[in-house]
Amino acid sequence: MPLSERVYRSLQRDLAAGVLVPTERLREERLAETYGVSRTPVREALARLYADGLLERNPDGLYPYRPRVDELGDLYELRIILEARGIQRRYPAAPGPATVSGDTAARGSGIAATDSVASAPPGASSLFRHCDTDLIRHELEIWREIRDEPPVPGPALIAADEQFHLTVLAAGGNAALADALSAVYARVRPVRALDVPTPERIAAMADDHIAIAEHLLADDLDTALRTLLAHLTSSRAHVLTRARRALELTKLGQAVRE
Repeated sequence: MPLSERVYRSLQRDLAAGVLVPTERLREERLAETYGVSRTPVREALARLYADGLLERNPDGLYPYRPRVDELGDLYELRIILEARGIQRRYPAAPGPATVSGDTAARGSGIAATDSVASAPPGASSLFRHCDTDLIRHELEIWREIRDEPPVPGPALIAADEQFHLTVLAAGGNAALADALSAVYARVRPVRALDVPTPERIAAMADDHIAIAEHLLADDLDTALRTLLAHLTSSRAHVLTRARRALELTKLGQAVRE
């Protein structure tokens, strides 16, 4: 593996895990010392990460990307659009206007309902290829295990959650949609890494994933879509609430001292 690629992946990993302090400038000299390389591969890696949208440029240099609260909401809305489209693509073409799906899930969250889809015709044969079915069945088994034996919150759980959603989206047959979702994940992952889920949220996550997978395997795409929209809308509301609360606590912390 080229040296610049290794540094790029190491920086990408450390950004996602919150190892690099978001408020500190990314100095080439310090990073070169940290990763045991010269400044050239570090400079090349930083340029790639900036192009990926994972860094932002301030007057004094590059910093880890930190979304504003409204940007965070926009990224989650993009997640909803991408992931819903993955299921929508599985519906056979049907003439006439589509019936509304997901209005209830989106209502009250500030998210417009995604374009809805027509219900699959009765007696329709399986809409997934065998490989897709196997992958989704594998994800179902993983999340049943997580439900029965909840793991310790951490990077492994976040990775499992992302893999589930990427698998479902990729099963829609459009790799570009999955690539776009991966890019969204890369930008919100540092926020998720610092937001440790409670046992209750892990249980709810597992239940939602199991339900989505079971509906997909049963070709009940309308219910799968509704469940997915409710799941993503709940996640968006939770993250935004936590982010706003963190900002309020930060302001409060600046007003007092020991």
